[in-house]
Amino acid sequence: MDLLIIPISIPSLLSILIIVAIIIFSYFKKIMITYALIFSNFIVFVLSWAFNDIIYELGFRPIYLSIQNIPQLYTLFTSMFIHGGFLHIFGNMFVFLFMGMAFEQRIGWKNFLIIYLITGIFGALTHSLLNLGSSITLIGASGAIFGILGAFAYSYPRDEVVMPVPVGIMIIMRIKVIYGVILFAVMETVIVVVDVQDNTAHFAHLGGLVSGVVLAALLIGNKGVKTKESKKNAIYYDISQVPKSQKVDFSNLKKLATTSDLKEELNRIEKESVIQVRDIWIDHFLDKAVCPKCGKPLKHSNSKIWCEDNHFTSSY
Repeated sequence: MDLLIIPISIPSLLSILIIVAIIIFSYFKKIMITYALIFSNFIVFVLSWAFNDIIYELGFRPIYLSIQNIPQLYTLFTSMFIHGGFLHIFGNMFVFLFMGMAFEQRIGWKNFLIIYLITGIFGALTHSLLNLGSSITLIGASGAIFGILGAFAYSYPRDEVVMPVPVGIMIIMRIKVIYGVILFAVMETVIVVVDVQDNTAHFAHLGGLVSGVVLAALLIGNKGVKTKESKKNAIYYDISQVPKSQKVDFSNLKKLATTSDLKEELNRIEKESVIQVRDIWIDHFLDKAVCPKCGKPLKHSNSKIWCEDNHFTSSY
């Protein structure tokens, strides 16, 4: 195999720094990693539109798996944030928004990010192992997104989400995760078997999907089979639709907003209409709140808040 070491330009280096910086920023500011990944994908897309060399330099090629091209293996990571056109990135991010947000709130940002990155890499490797020696550039977040789909379907098969579903044409509908993933898996398998030539790395999709199932089995397990009704995990986009049992008494939380940061965070929580996102932010808020009497960190579970030394108890 030929040596193919591609020097990295300033725009490409800037793109990498932006990706890492956005992920780190989201951690410290308690922002959902789903939002951070989507935002970084769009920022890099704009940069690659302005500087075409970014696609060439940060995309992954199967030829990089040769020993002499090992220095280029970092593109297994960067290629997940590169897209070839508006329809490419819009389609990927549209699916990822609904699936990612719902799945992240169930498993936490750490497991979510691990699954996203590792399945994206496995997707690229699956495609590359079947095309060893190829120098055709592989870009896109599809492998990672299929990884999230596979992990979600394994862990919470009965949960319902809004997603585009391939039933002759793509239609947006609410569907159980397992059914949606089965449809996508069948579609990808048929395309691979028929050997459709559409410049899409379908083996990367299947590799991401399978690795997502495996990672979910190792990291999370099958949580959803214990859920009697997937409606318990439904996403509410209109606050008026939230059941009374899931509404929050913000008056008790306001007592704990003793700093400007906590007040600002609570204000954001009150305005959030997506119940899963709201609940994640409440957890973050309570993780930073302290007992108003002794100043020690508070414990919280099932809408209950208490001080370990019994100085304070409340609910929300």
